[in-house]
Amino acid sequence: QVQLVESGGGSAQAGGSLRLSCVASRFTTDINSVGWFRQAPGKEREGVAIFTIRTGIATYTDSVKGRFTISRDYTTQTVYLQMNSLKPEDTAMYYCAAGRVYESLLAQHYNFWGQGTQVTVSS
Repeated sequence: QVQLVESGGGSAQAGGSLRLSCVASRFTTDINSVGWFRQAPGKEREGVAIFTIRTGIATYTDSVKGRFTISRDYTTQTVYLQMNSLKPEDTAMYYCAAGRVYESLLAQHYNFWGQGTQVTVSS
């Protein structure tokens, strides 16, 4: 089992920045990807950014490319999502997830989830 705890959400104005953190209890050897998803009210959960552990490759959904950066601190088992140039459409609950899949932005491929942290961007 992998336990994930997110923090760092909050409110920001359009154009501002926030950094989300996700601390994992451990990354077992069968966990290949870790990353961030988001879900706005009335919408499906979508993949935002995924980090493939063995290759170090980061995968982003098109709407956040050039604005968001995912990174990982191996020593503290923490995954970060740096969000810059925020837009109102980035408003959502953000979830950290881990799974055995490689480089997938599909939520159904992930086995372990955090409780979520709210991000609200005002115009």
